Amino acid sequence: MTHVTEHPLVQGGRSAALATACVRGGVAAGLGLGALAVLVIAGWISSPYPDSGPGGALHLAAGLWLLAHGVDLVRTDTLSGLPAPLGIVPMLLAVLPVWLVHRAARDTLDVADGGDRRPPSASGAVGAVAGGYLLVAAAVVVYSESGPLPAERLSAGFWLPAVVVGAAGAGVWTAFGRPLPEQRQAAAALRAAGLGLVTLLGGGAVVAAVSLAWHAGEAQAAYAGLTGEWSGRVAVLLLVLALLPNMAVWGAAYGLGPGFSLGTGAFATPLGLVGDPAVPPFPLLAALPDDGRGGWMHGAAAAVPLAAVLLQGGRVGRSARTWTTRDTALTALGAAWGCGAVAAVLSAAAGGPLGTARLSAFGPVWWQTGAATVLWGACVGVPVALGVRAWGRRVPRPKRLPAEASGVTVRAVAAAPTGPVTRPVAAAGPVPPPAPSTPDGTEGEGAQPNTPPTAPAGRTAGAKTSVADLRLDDDPPYDSYDSYDPYGDSAFEPYDYLPAAWEPGPPPPPPPAPSAD
Repeated sequence: MTHVTEHPLVQGGRSAALATACVRGGVAAGLGLGALAVLVIAGWISSPYPDSGPGGALHLAAGLWLLAHGVDLVRTDTLSGLPAPLGIVPMLLAVLPVWLVHRAARDTLDVADGGDRRPPSASGAVGAVAGGYLLVAAAVVVYSESGPLPAERLSAGFWLPAVVVGAAGAGVWTAFGRPLPEQRQAAAALRAAGLGLVTLLGGGAVVAAVSLAWHAGEAQAAYAGLTGEWSGRVAVLLLVLALLPNMAVWGAAYGLGPGFSLGTGAFATPLGLVGDPAVPPFPLLAALPDDGRGGWMHGAAAAVPLAAVLLQGGRVGRSARTWTTRDTALTALGAAWGCGAVAAVLSAAAGGPLGTARLSAFGPVWWQTGAATVLWGACVGVPVALGVRAWGRRVPRPKRLPAEASGVTVRAVAAAPTGPVTRPVAAAGPVPPPAPSTPDGTEGEGAQPNTPPTAPAGRTAGAKTSVADLRLDDDPPYDSYDSYDPYGDSAFEPYDYLPAAWEPGPPPPPPPAPSAD
């Protein structure tokens, strides 16, 4: 008898899932590269003065694709003949490849399609997707060596794996429902850091937009002076759009205090412009602050990080109402460090070299921006978190009575007798049972009318009036008990007083007399 054993790939095991994930990563890399190549080739076709053939356009597309991943390029066709580095990443251009890797990793763990294939582990999915993507990226790096924008190998060896693995990890995290750490302090710190980062970047975008609108004339002149053809103007416009997120990061760094570099030895801060800036003609660079000392308008940019740390600290304080002071301070400090780390990474991508000599440093300095973000969060965010926590833990004071009501109460207390108050004492002995009722629901002959109890001795009419005026006696009248019938018996009458524990109960009934028989 022969037993047929299926191969794991045929069974749809983890090996097949990993192979599929690797293919997904390669397809994601090809889609991003193909989309950028189509855009570059369309610009080359529409240009009236193409400098090279289709090969040059494809090399340019490969270089831009690598630049979108943070890889520094080297320009070989310079006027001086010396190679010049190019390291500023158009951050909007990086959205497409990062989203494609994220989507590939997320779909690898998505088993909602009804298939019987076992999904790989989280680390296996990240490794497989990143491996397939990096295989294509390595081929693109080799291909770019023969073009006008070859990649710097050291930069490619660091930034390509970092960006791809980070995007794949984010996709796996999304596939699992974006879980946060089980520790409450860590989860609160992550939420607060995200809120502070979004506020900081949004404020930086507002600062950049206001400055660009203030220098709209200079920006329009720079845009018109770069090229006169419509195809060239479209290319410049697309480059401006791709660099808009960079301007948001520059605006945030400006508001934080360190500002950004405009060449070697030149810095733009809210206090003013220091040094001799080396600014090439470009529409977005026309929004840079003017020479001289900064005024109140430049100092108003500090409201951006202030608003960010206020929201960040307030978020921590609202979550820390039941925590200790130490845990609250450490959580706010952790949120500041998390926001500062992401701000440093974004600043490193938004800035970089544009050439040699004076253009070797351009844009925000990553470690200065990150350190300034942490200092803002530690110096302002931590006290705000502690203050919001203390405000949430306060005990509200009781409301005081109005002046007229308090006066009536004082007069009523003064008019009350100071002697001892007599209370009715229940007589010792058995409590007589309630009078029997007739079948028609009326009480017997010996029953007394049910009258409400009189006020105890020692109470005065004035005291009753004051209590009624204050509306403090909300007890329902005895008439409301007339309709109370929980047992369906119309003859039921609630007792006004019950015997205490020390009072003797009713005597037991006598035993039945023996019959004469």
